[in-house]
Amino acid sequence: MPSLKDIKTQINSVGSTKKITSAMKMVAASKLRRSQEKAEAARPYSSRLEEMLSSLATSASSGEGIIKLLTGTGEDQNYIVVPVSADRGLCGGFNSSINRETFKLVKKLESENKKVQLLPIGKKSRDFFLRTLKENITDSFVDTNVSSAGYNIALEISAKLQSLYFEGKFDKCILVYNKFKSAISQEVTQQQLIPLDISNKNNEDKSNETESSNKAIYTYEPDEETILQDLLPKNVSIQIFKVLLESDAGEQGARMAAMDNATRNAGEMIDSLTLKYNRTRQAFITKELIEIISGAESI
Repeated sequence: MPSLKDIKTQINSVGSTKKITSAMKMVAASKLRRSQEKAEAARPYSSRLEEMLSSLATSASSGEGIIKLLTGTGEDQNYIVVPVSADRGLCGGFNSSINRETFKLVKKLESENKKVQLLPIGKKSRDFFLRTLKENITDSFVDTNVSSAGYNIALEISAKLQSLYFEGKFDKCILVYNKFKSAISQEVTQQQLIPLDISNKNNEDKSNETESSNKAIYTYEPDEETILQDLLPKNVSIQIFKVLLESDAGEQGARMAAMDNATRNAGEMIDSLTLKYNRTRQAFITKELIEIISGAESI
């Protein structure tokens, strides 16, 4: 049976842990609000840009130069997968879900005889794939801190991907990230970034099929190809920035939920240890009383 001092020390230790997890929950909750606002503000801009590029896609007859970002290389053999995780842990299954989904995707593509490269974003993905698929990693980005770095980190990642693409290093780029749904819910999402996937853009909203079939014909100034040359590289950066914001908001939500669970578990453990402490203390007192009474009767 543990001594009263050991149980008291354990109660104090769990109490200190509870204070830490409670503080981390409050910090995550404060960051979540700002991150959520940024993620939700970026969605309309990125989706409208994709819609505009989709409407211009019919004018891109050849895949030369920048237009290759829309039309593709004509090949489907080399892939680069970009898992977007957090740089820190203590956020439940946020990082493991990304790593697990990316690992499954890589193995699926390799089973189809595709060549797959990895460009992890975030320490947790980088460290995981350094252990499991080190030979597939071509580069990585860590300490992105999109909340303070802003759009610059998206430009840096975009420049790297476009450089690899135009050097012929890959044919398709797929992002794997946690899409923010709510404070307690994130959805693992795959998004084809390069070339722009326009196959389902006009079918996403089934209720607007009639309106989609009667779209107005717009005249662009300057011509469509010039607009595509300017917007396609920007679209890559904007989509990456949107994904980083979604991932950041999801991370804060997952950390807040994880720390809330940890705080409640610590409270339950303290209650259990306190009960154990009281019972042990009562047993010691009862034992001492019995010894005193037995000694008095023997006299």
